[in-house]
Amino acid sequence: MVLAAFFFSLMGLLVKLAGQRLPSPQLVLARSVVALVLSYGMLQRAGVSPWGHRKGLLFFRGISGFLGLLCVFYALTQLPLADATVLQYTNPVLTALLAALFLRETLGRREVLGLVCSLVGVAFVAQPALLFGTAAGALNLVAVGVALLGALFAAIAYVTVRKLRETEHPLVVVFYFPLVSTPASLPAMAFEALWPTTVEWLLLLGIGVSTQIAQVYLTKGINVEKAGRALSMSYVQIVFAALWGVLFFNEVPGLLTLLGALLVVAGTIVVARSS
Repeated sequence: MVLAAFFFSLMGLLVKLAGQRLPSPQLVLARSVVALVLSYGMLQRAGVSPWGHRKGLLFFRGISGFLGLLCVFYALTQLPLADATVLQYTNPVLTALLAALFLRETLGRREVLGLVCSLVGVAFVAQPALLFGTAAGALNLVAVGVALLGALFAAIAYVTVRKLRETEHPLVVVFYFPLVSTPASLPAMAFEALWPTTVEWLLLLGIGVSTQIAQVYLTKGINVEKAGRALSMSYVQIVFAALWGVLFFNEVPGLLTLLGALLVVAGTIVVARSS
């Protein structure tokens, strides 16, 4: 899960760099095409049939993952890198709640406490005018909403992965993500696609490769641990993202943002220890 977090943070860096000119749906398509080729190659090498057993649930995992990715990529291009990552990392708590509802995994007071702690942290990161007046560090609330919606779709996808472990090989689950997201990306980018420069082609390739590696480690992690606990282990992505933001974009988090990030992380730790 820590390796998955690192490669997801690297993906976020590359998305933000490429997204300075290219539209978000085009980034999703590039990531999906690269992942589709790599996933199929890994399945062939492992001698595993790519089609799986529970196709309806596999397609649902692909759709929820695609919607989550579309939201996350948009948020990464519109928000500071660390802030977008913090908002995305409300998904471990959401995953624990959904897993309790649909997989009958235990949900107690500690999980509820973790949810409240994370929500307060989100408020400190976003700093909406309703609560903070005209705070200098306030974020674009539309982008914040999209980021939180992406976290919800990601939580749905993760819970689905948890269910699919009963019947499917991890590589099959990974394969269905780009299998669905590749054709789904085409209508979204049809009217705003731009021809990439040489550097942008390399960035697009890097997005696909880094995300594919992260997805493989993520799926393996979820397969051997409870959904809420497994996702909580990956909160170190926030640290990686903050470092990338400082190094490449001069994005130095403010005091309230740091406090919010700590609260989100605290919420995920509470969930991890109670899972």
